[in-house]
Amino acid sequence: MSSVVSFKVPIDLKKRMEKLKNYVNWNEELRKYLIKRLEELERELNMKEVVELLKKTSSVPSGTAMASVREDRDSY
Repeated sequence: MSSVVSFKVPIDLKKRMEKLKNYVNWNEELRKYLIKRLEELERELNMKEVVELLKKTSSVPSGTAMASVREDRDSY
């Protein structure tokens, strides 16, 4: 299902688009751009959320990773 989104552009831009309408499918071009831009913004926001979550978590004591690896190796 689709929905209509409309917006205004300057008259000169519209005229330039009209000249190229036989070469460019503006609907498709704009749709692709919007999808790409939305994905970029969503990734940015997700990264910010992850960073904030990481800031709120406490750090592990120094040497924890080394001890875990040693414990794993010794279990064989």
